[in-house]
Amino acid sequence: MRRSMASMLVVLGALSTPLAAQAGAIGVGFAATLGGGWQIESAEIGYVRRMSGPVRALSAGARLGAFVDEGAILGGTQGFVFAGTLGARSGRIMLAELGDERNVTAIGLDLTIEATGYLTARSPLPQGSSWAAVAFLPGLRVVGGGGAQYGLVIGPTAFFGSKTEIRGLLAFRVEAPLARRERHP
Repeated sequence: MRRSMASMLVVLGALSTPLAAQAGAIGVGFAATLGGGWQIESAEIGYVRRMSGPVRALSAGARLGAFVDEGAILGGTQGFVFAGTLGARSGRIMLAELGDERNVTAIGLDLTIEATGYLTARSPLPQGSSWAAVAFLPGLRVVGGGGAQYGLVIGPTAFFGSKTEIRGLLAFRVEAPLARRERHP
């Protein structure tokens, strides 16, 4: 019970720092492939480096998950999946801003391009036990005045292995700023 409370307090502290003072963030989320038959469902964690210019963020992360047979009622999981991923995210196209000028929540669209390498155990997919993938993920991003960013991305992913296949990828991600930079007068 104590470990659970300590980790929750750390996450709460990270989510409460202002976004404008941040260059780096930790990202956590859930990613799943879409389609019939076997799918990959995984948790992900990574580091996000926010930047200026056309590429607004670079990320490096890891995913850990399993294969899930969407047609099975019971016992539909098999094997394990580990993936390392590198990504680049574009700037946002602003859709709306909510709130007052001191506490604005921005909603916008962006594009993430990811390259991922997969290592698996007991893979039911035709790509074999290791393969690479490239994903083009348009997303909806919500940026709160408190510093956290929430993103929902969905798009095509090309798996390159012994057999090439295109599947959809759906991910929900939360980015929390790492540290606060104080202004000195």
